[in-house]
Amino acid sequence: MHEALAAAATLVSLAFALSTGERWLRGRKRQEAVWTVSLFMFSAGSAALWLGAAIGWSPWVFKAFFLFGAILNVPYLALGTVELLAGPVHGRRWTAIVTVLGAFCTGLLVAAPLTAPIDPDVLPQGKDVFGAGPRIAAAVASGVAATVIIVGALWSAWRLLRARSGTRRSATGGGLSPVRLAVANVTIALGTLVLSAGGLLNSVVDEMDGFAISLVVGIAIIFGGFLMTGSPPRRSPIAEPQAWHPPVPVEPISDDTALPVGV
Repeated sequence: MHEALAAAATLVSLAFALSTGERWLRGRKRQEAVWTVSLFMFSAGSAALWLGAAIGWSPWVFKAFFLFGAILNVPYLALGTVELLAGPVHGRRWTAIVTVLGAFCTGLLVAAPLTAPIDPDVLPQGKDVFGAGPRIAAAVASGVAATVIIVGALWSAWRLLRARSGTRRSATGGGLSPVRLAVANVTIALGTLVLSAGGLLNSVVDEMDGFAISLVVGIAIIFGGFLMTGSPPRRSPIAEPQAWHPPVPVEPISDDTALPVGV
């Protein structure tokens, strides 16, 4: 079961990363670039969990899981929220800050000695094998970033619902209704809460299953919110037949919608 859950989390997060990457290639929007980076980090953390479940835990496999799954991924996901809400000037500033802090945390974790041996068959707990530095980095990074994502998503949903009055379509929705985009934002906030609940699941299942379940369910919910922001292609009516030439079908037009705040 460990391997199946970790594999599912890896594949879902990889599919999500490829989807946001495709949108970035189309629109070159900064928030979509950092969301793509974050989701590849989710994939790397899930792959480390998959590797540990399949062949056994080692110090470097656990460090990779801890770095990409507990320290770096959520801050870069939150950075997309900042890029979208605060604009390019503040976005560039916070990109530099998050990148420098991420590099510092990476060096801290790589250099951190293990305080206890690792059992290959059991997912280690950070408090059992690391000193204070890596654990504080994980707690601050994940806690602050998750708060930014959740608050940003809920605030965006509230603004979209307010904007519904007097307008039939949101200008930022690419033809989607404000209600649908608001539901997408709430869905993303819910998925972020699920991602943060891995520790709570340890009381129901073991540590490895708890993290794997929270990863696959949380990233799947966020992916669902992302998919809700996509519009189906619209087709223009086929031209009426004329006496002197046959009708010519018009190519479908696809909407290029923006992601909501919390993706």
